[in-house]
Amino acid sequence: MRGLRIVLVLLLALLGWLQYRLWFGGGGEREVAQLKAQAARQRHDNTGLQQRNDALAAEVEDLKSGEAAVEERARNELGMIKPGETFYRVIEPEQDGAQAPADGGARDGDTGDAGDAESVPEPAP
Repeated sequence: MRGLRIVLVLLLALLGWLQYRLWFGGGGEREVAQLKAQAARQRHDNTGLQQRNDALAAEVEDLKSGEAAVEERARNELGMIKPGETFYRVIEPEQDGAQAPADGGARDGDTGDAGDAESVPEPAP
């Protein structure tokens, strides 16, 4: 009987040691959960990068196949125009609280009241 108790104690100790390794040791449940979370984050990142790659591949294909895409890019990014075209730049007025005078833009010395007219700087060309 004494030998059976020793074997039982040894088996319980072995079971305890194996459970410890399973839950807390290297390659245990905690590490598996961390690796699963890391894999999920990587899949999410890969999805975003795949969408970016698809968009770039579509743009490359568009640039290779069509002259319109090249023309659009040259106009927007390089400011190029076709021969015979006239380029007009429309500058929106600034919305920082400066308003034009109520008398139609009269300046000092014009028909408007010189004390009431605000000096509004002209936009740079």
